Amino acid sequence: MSVPTPSISRTLSLVANDLVEVDKVIASRLASDVPLVGEVSRYIISAGGKRLRPVLLLLTCGALGFTAPQRHNLAAVVEFIHTATLLHDDVVDESTLRRGRATANESFGNPASVLVGDFLYSRAFQMMVETNNMRVMAILADATNVIAEGEVQQLMNMHDADLDEFAYLRVIRSKTAKLFEASARLGAVLAGSTAEIEDACATYGQALGTAFQVIDDVLDYAGDAGELGKNLGDDLREGKVTLPLIVAMQRGDARQRELIRSAIQTGAVEALPAIMDIVRKTGALEATLLAAQAEAQRAVDAARLLPVNEHSSALLQLAVELLQRRQ
Repeated sequence: MSVPTPSISRTLSLVANDLVEVDKVIASRLASDVPLVGEVSRYIISAGGKRLRPVLLLLTCGALGFTAPQRHNLAAVVEFIHTATLLHDDVVDESTLRRGRATANESFGNPASVLVGDFLYSRAFQMMVETNNMRVMAILADATNVIAEGEVQQLMNMHDADLDEFAYLRVIRSKTAKLFEASARLGAVLAGSTAEIEDACATYGQALGTAFQVIDDVLDYAGDAGELGKNLGDDLREGKVTLPLIVAMQRGDARQRELIRSAIQTGAVEALPAIMDIVRKTGALEATLLAAQAEAQRAVDAARLLPVNEHSSALLQLAVELLQRRQ
């Protein structure tokens, strides 16, 4: 994919005005008579991030010619669902740092994080009902359920050093890629697109979300903590088996495999420097990046089925630019 790769922020500038409207919806729908609800919600939503899921919905709507305000409401819905998953994830993972600052559970405690996550899920479902569109509700309800299943499956996979690439990808496509897929599919549904275009949008979203997570897993072993805004080695501490480790165990010698296996089973972060060295020496990072590139290409192929305009071009560019992620 020899396409120029300007910054992701430049591509996203195409929907900058839309995101202002989405932020207005978010602010108005965070209102609650319980002050802590708004405080925790605003804390995590204001932490930054690229808002990729709302952006994906907005770009898809733009590519397919849908310009009604409903796109802003549904973009807020997918951001609420995503934020709820982050609140719950950080509690489950016992994370202390996200996007360069303390996680909500670190700042407000686990009970507040879990309960405010529940509030955001329920608020999202209230907003879905307001669309009076059963297709929209079905897509988002299914996505939320699949995400929850993915979370449980990931929990079951913790510290399992025998996890293979197939099982790893199954969790990613449930836990991370499903909301990307739903966001892109919603754009097609709002635009009243054909089944073929809707499927192309869904494929794009799933492939993009998969590539995004695979790159994220690479960065846990090759990134910079300051740029990432999270602690390097968190995956290892939590006993998460990601593709860099799977490949490193496949390619490493007996001693290297045993070191990685032991660290996965015990969450021994003191072994992180040695494991990072093994991951590099075995070519596991390059192999994992190739897997991400294959997913990005799948997204590009799907996006080429959409009408040609500046929004569909941005979708193509976004898939390429994700491979340049450093944070």
